[in-house]
Amino acid sequence: MSRPSLGPFRPIGVVRSPYLTLDKTPVQSSLVPLASGTIELDPELADALHDLDGFDYAWLLTWLGPRDGSSPPEVAMRLVPFFLKRQPREVGYLATRSPRRLNPIGLSLIRILAVDPPNVNFAGVDVVDGTPVLDLKPYVTRFDRPRAEPRCGWFDSVALEDGATPETLRPPGE
Repeated sequence: MSRPSLGPFRPIGVVRSPYLTLDKTPVQSSLVPLASGTIELDPELADALHDLDGFDYAWLLTWLGPRDGSSPPEVAMRLVPFFLKRQPREVGYLATRSPRRLNPIGLSLIRILAVDPPNVNFAGVDVVDGTPVLDLKPYVTRFDRPRAEPRCGWFDSVALEDGATPETLRPPGE
């Protein structure tokens, strides 16, 4: 497996996805619960998947920045997130799930469909084909789900449509 140069990070594999462009890729895994993909793990790490099949969900951490070892482009401290494009309203980038970050690490909650070392088939794919995988961690309800319903800032006032992509969230005529 050819590994991209990601500075201090060592990718453990890549995501195989039906999405080939950012503009047509869903913006969050929970909005495409049936969209499936595959994590192709580095074969030398296949044994690390032992017992993962006992979990229904996992956190998928991906690299959303340059794959050539160069630094990510400069990041604006405020931006208009995809979901606010029609308003438009700026928020601080740390109050978003935007991939445009100082450390462009993606976080997706995926549903594990099958573990077939060195591959993991999953549902909820929200990244472009070939995206490097930094890590995969099992979802544990007792640790990962808040005990009380949390406030979700500006997201609480936005309609989150299933299948939303950057293309579908643009204002009409843009």
